Amino acid sequence: MQNNIDNKKVLLQNLVESSAEWTNGIGPLSEIVISSRIRLARNIESIPFPARASEVDLKYIYNLTKQVMEKSPFFKDLRLVWLDELSPLERQFLVEKHLISIYHAREKHPYRGCIFNQKETISIMINEEDHFRIQYLLSGLQLTKIWESINQIDDEIGKKVTYAFSEKKEGYLTSCPTNVGTGMRASVMLHLPGLIKFNRLNDILEAISKIGYVVRGFYGEGTEVMGNLLQISNQITLGLSEEEIIDNLEKITQQIVAQEQKVRRELLSKFKNQLEDQVWRAYGTLSNARIISSAETMELLSKLRFGVELGIISHPDLGAINQIMLLAQPAYLQLLAGKDLSPFGRDIQRARLIRDKISN
Repeated sequence: MQNNIDNKKVLLQNLVESSAEWTNGIGPLSEIVISSRIRLARNIESIPFPARASEVDLKYIYNLTKQVMEKSPFFKDLRLVWLDELSPLERQFLVEKHLISIYHAREKHPYRGCIFNQKETISIMINEEDHFRIQYLLSGLQLTKIWESINQIDDEIGKKVTYAFSEKKEGYLTSCPTNVGTGMRASVMLHLPGLIKFNRLNDILEAISKIGYVVRGFYGEGTEVMGNLLQISNQITLGLSEEEIIDNLEKITQQIVAQEQKVRRELLSKFKNQLEDQVWRAYGTLSNARIISSAETMELLSKLRFGVELGIISHPDLGAINQIMLLAQPAYLQLLAGKDLSPFGRDIQRARLIRDKISN
């Protein structure tokens, strides 16, 4: 047990100190598309979904996962942490790192786990809503590249287990009916201050909802849009191939990017002085504030990021801003501090961290 505790501490400390590769801000169209993600829902044949599974079933998935990791060279560089061993704060930290879902962090059944790599591009949730939820994240618009990589992971797990699959009708069988078929959720995280400022986003979102796409917040389903950041994801997983889902989302994303770029040109042409003032005021506040909330941080970082994207300011770069967005979240702040903090204490610690990061 002590070895497990020591291992958990090392894993968490490494995560606290590491920067996720998907935040580096150097992917295609990363001035608007912060990240791309694909998630696959998979279940093992003849075993109930986690919500209805017995503890014996859940433990079987737990042991099987360990065997797959230990026996396959493909997974030799991945790390495994069991959520049962983590505090609520530590589980929330994994949510803020985008390694697990809010549901996975808050669910109570045992034998829940997360597998991830050092770059934090790969994450596999064990015994979430499904036995396996495999996800892959990269910076910018890279859905096709992600599909090539995640498909290999899926195939490798499929060599060791028999997935619940209907050849004739449904395809992959999943806990949530909306995931049946490919089991795929593809999404992009976008920064759209121009369209939001001109009140043009709602019309776009209404149009894409009619063709099976949905908008979610910063942490996915059930979360709010923060700092002009939102995720667009497919709703339809049945009746389309994985390639069709990806191709459709890429085309939609490129159209939205083109419209955001057009609005940005309009803004620079008509309101350059006002934009420069907003950007430099945001920089000044972030560089000097002694107390700052999460909400204000996200709002000001969005303005600062917009300034970098428009070429108004060059420091900090997009990667640094993306990383600050994560570091400034409540659980991350407290793990960095090495102690629990009150809301007011977090606001002080957040301001201190941001000043330090922006001055570097």
